[in-house]
Amino acid sequence: MTEEVWLVVGLGNPGPGYAGHRHNIGHMVVDELAQRMGGSFRAHKSRRAEVVEGRLGAPGVPGPRVVLARSRGYMNTVGGPIKELAGFYKVDPDHLVAIHDEIDIDFGTLRIKLGGGDNGHNGLRSLRSSFGTGDFYRVRAGVGRPPGRQDVADFVLSDYSKVERKELPFQVDSAADAVESLVAEGLPTTQQRFNS
Repeated sequence: MTEEVWLVVGLGNPGPGYAGHRHNIGHMVVDELAQRMGGSFRAHKSRRAEVVEGRLGAPGVPGPRVVLARSRGYMNTVGGPIKELAGFYKVDPDHLVAIHDEIDIDFGTLRIKLGGGDNGHNGLRSLRSSFGTGDFYRVRAGVGRPPGRQDVADFVLSDYSKVERKELPFQVDSAADAVESLVAEGLPTTQQRFNS
């Protein structure tokens, strides 16, 4: 029997111009996980995504096999490259974890769930469309609602505020912990711990 592999996808847009945006929290979290695994992102054969392969878990305890991934394309086209990776690594949607920003959750808060709609999120919509299902895990990192009448797209495609930037490393760290918990201990335990 072959060992199960988890595909953990950080949703975001490529390039330094987007790096600090709220929409790129997924990239920030997979970067943290890559650091924990002692790896760095490299181009996958498909050239449409970057990956880090390894194991997640406590030091000295070999955790589950994980492929961290981020698309080289934009948020609204993430589905194709990730579906390609899922085929390559033989990963079904029930072993796919998408990490993304969520405006309906306060900044600094996390929610972990299985399945659901895309709630207007272009990355989730693209994944659902490519996989033909929404039944994958989501680590939803709260960014809060735009202030006043600011457009949602403008809000998520802008940098965190100065105050938020001080707190951001804690949210990234916590989301990375949630991914480790999810792949090692399952959904109920993870929800109990992180869906505060």
